[in-house]
Amino acid sequence: MSLFSHFALLDPKGPIGAEELNIILLATGLMLIVVLPVIGMTFAFAWRYRASNKKAEYKPDWEHSNAIEAVVWIVPCLIIVALGLVTWTSTHKLDPYRPIASDKAAIEVEVVSLDWKWLFIYPDLKIASVNELAFPAGTPVHFRMTSGSVMNSLFVPQLGTMVYTMAGMQTQLSLVADQAGAFEGMSSNFSGDGFSDMKFVARSMGEDDFQSWVEHARSTGAVLSSGVYHELEKPSEKVAVAYYGDIDPMVFHEALGMMAMSHETAEKGM
Repeated sequence: MSLFSHFALLDPKGPIGAEELNIILLATGLMLIVVLPVIGMTFAFAWRYRASNKKAEYKPDWEHSNAIEAVVWIVPCLIIVALGLVTWTSTHKLDPYRPIASDKAAIEVEVVSLDWKWLFIYPDLKIASVNELAFPAGTPVHFRMTSGSVMNSLFVPQLGTMVYTMAGMQTQLSLVADQAGAFEGMSSNFSGDGFSDMKFVARSMGEDDFQSWVEHARSTGAVLSSGVYHELEKPSEKVAVAYYGDIDPMVFHEALGMMAMSHETAEKGM
């Protein structure tokens, strides 16, 4: 077990999460260039200029030093420039809309955030699940996301990148896990009473295990139809994992389009 296994952000299980950890550590290190000397000088000055130290030079009329001014301005400016360069390059490199380079075709997953549950639709496999996401290790996953209710945010800390889901809009995200495991997923945007239990499990598994998971979902015989989706829309808390062995391919578009239409209606009524 990793030393940081209880601190998800510090224990990445995919390249995106690993890159983001590097940015966190680099940014922290750059900021400590200022913080650590200040902390050290605080104790050093308190010790040197204590009342009992008669050797400390007393300069009541001292008011300026070009050398000190240069240090306190140049060093922070250099740190800001470095942080800006890191932010610029990482923003483009880790763009959530950017496909992940791989010799394997990405798995397409449509995501709808609801009160207070997650709906995952696999359009190519014609299955769906509630509060459980599965995919093969080493295979990129491309998410298209919307909200059937208020704004939410999908986040799997060990895989990296937090992206919002918004009603009537579609956002995208690409992730990949480099090893098998079960990773906690959550909503990172407060959305009401059931927010604290709006969690799901992201399962990265071998190809054979993933195919078994798909077959298990198909074997349930349940169908994610428009009517079933409207039942899922109703607020509910601590929702158990559920599977759908077949789907109406228009459910995601319905979720996206219905919220967009409701927005237009509201705007016309204003």
